[in-house]
Amino acid sequence: MPYINVKITDEGVTCEQKQAIIKGCTQVMIDVLDKNPQTTFVVIEEVNTDNWGIGFEQVTQLRQNQG
Repeated sequence: MPYINVKITDEGVTCEQKQAIIKGCTQVMIDVLDKNPQTTFVVIEEVNTDNWGIGFEQVTQLRQNQG
């Protein structure tokens, strides 16, 4: 019974994109480990960019510096 936890920043990911992530992760479990899709759980957690850091910076700040 696989449990897959996907964490992404909360930057406008659409419902369709989330569905594609769920389908893709489930398919990997089927293809690689021969798991049953009916017992494969995929959870997507959206994290505010203030709460996600890369190196010494918050992603919020990094995004502002890029634009």
